[in-house]
Amino acid sequence: MPARHLRTHAPSTAEAGAWAEVLVRHQLLHAAVLAPNGQWLVQHRAESPVHVLGGPTAMVDLAAEIQHRIRATRNRTR
Repeated sequence: MPARHLRTHAPSTAEAGAWAEVLVRHQLLHAAVLAPNGQWLVQHRAESPVHVLGGPTAMVDLAAEIQHRIRATRNRTR
């Protein structure tokens, strides 16, 4: 497996928000809400528990994990 891209900066709240919006819009997450303290509340499905992410980096990491999972699944089905 190739090495993952290493960040040169911490993701901003705006970047994390953009990823959250994309994940929800494409139904890869049921909900993603920015809490007033900077944490993210995410729910994978309507009936699943709410998970608390520590901040923008955690949200961007989740987006990367979901992308990786999707790509791995696509490659296995080809």
